[in-house]
Amino acid sequence: MIYWVLKNFFLGPVLKVLFRPWTKGLDNLPVDGPAVLASNHLSFSDSIFMPLMVPRPVVFLAKSDYFTGKGLKGRLTAAFFRLTNQLPMDRSGGAASANSLSTGVEVLKAGGLLGIYPEGTRSPDGRLYRGKVGVAKLVLTANVPVIPVAMIGTDKVQPIGRRIPSIRRLGIIFGEPMDFSRYQGMAEDRFVQRSVTDEIMYELMRISGQEYVDSYASTVKEKLAAEKAAKSTKADAAAQRPAAQQPQASAHDAVRIEPPAPLAPGTISIVGGKTAPTQDTPLPTGASVHEAHPAAAEGHGPAPALKPRRSGRP
Repeated sequence: MIYWVLKNFFLGPVLKVLFRPWTKGLDNLPVDGPAVLASNHLSFSDSIFMPLMVPRPVVFLAKSDYFTGKGLKGRLTAAFFRLTNQLPMDRSGGAASANSLSTGVEVLKAGGLLGIYPEGTRSPDGRLYRGKVGVAKLVLTANVPVIPVAMIGTDKVQPIGRRIPSIRRLGIIFGEPMDFSRYQGMAEDRFVQRSVTDEIMYELMRISGQEYVDSYASTVKEKLAAEKAAKSTKADAAAQRPAAQQPQASAHDAVRIEPPAPLAPGTISIVGGKTAPTQDTPLPTGASVHEAHPAAAEGHGPAPALKPRRSGRP
């Protein structure tokens, strides 16, 4: 009841006016009966805008962390997710994940629409990542069709880490239904699970136009977080290092400047030119004064007479 009121009277009309979401392929959604809506996952707001544009109620399997937050913020977040028809999904694996999937199967057997993100988490960079086989287990166990859903532009509306969304237009594409009844009775076959999951991800890649990465998004996120933590730790260690331990320039790093060679008495230094010999210094054999003095060599007149400097008064 609260979900219907929020969608049709309070939250829904406001979001439609502000963000003007466009849709394509709404006629691919079944008028009644169960189906799995398998969507790419770019933003926290995907779980708001996609159900908003689907005429029928959509139940989402959402990350269980959203339901276990501490403090006032945590309780408000959990209340919001419950009021918007979302159920906790344990992604730790094993029995906990199996129980979460069984809850989804119950929704499908009751004839409802179940939304799920095959990637398991939001894309860290806007690309489409490898799907997890949970979606295949759901589809094969309940024997229902899959509607691939491509969210367009929600990563620009609310990127990871941004709390307040930007007001800009976004889109949703609903692909044609996918039938996997040919695998009926093979829900526990891991090769079939991977084949079904990859087929769904290929269709998501096709209708969304995203680049596909054959790695799990959660693995990439963990790697990025580890690299960021390592850089932060290194920077903190460098900042806390005492000044005495900071790298210092050694004597070997210094540049040695040799003192200029002493000039002979009576030598005249010309900046930018060659040093001219004095009268006391004989010219090399075969050389002339013009060759010894640049001014004479360049045709600026005769070379000046060079006289040795004498000590004492004139």
